[in-house]
Amino acid sequence: MKKLLVVVLLAVGLSGCYKDDLIEPVFEVKKELQIQNAVGLKLESAFVTTEVAMNVKLETAQSVTIKIFDISNRVVSKETVVVKAGDNLLKVYTSALPSSAYRIGLYDSKGIELGITDFNKL
Repeated sequence: MKKLLVVVLLAVGLSGCYKDDLIEPVFEVKKELQIQNAVGLKLESAFVTTEVAMNVKLETAQSVTIKIFDISNRVVSKETVVVKAGDNLLKVYTSALPSSAYRIGLYDSKGIELGITDFNKL
């Protein structure tokens, strides 16, 4: 009986140590964020307040830079992120930006533009 109890406790203890991050979450891209091309950038909405929700789609995993330009084409925000091949749902926070029109661009590590689009900060 003691051996059975030890085996059960050992099995329960080992199953509690299972590494959850081995399971990749499955997500579905909303219709507003779907990109038909192999590479691109698409915003959920052209009008934003505190954040820009977007889909970045690439053929290969790589490091990319997201730049936000103001109306005079000056870079007001820049962030580098590592993305996987396929769809990547990202958020860029815009609460520090004043209300205006902006352009958001996606660039690879060599500075080549992969996608660009406009949005309005309300």
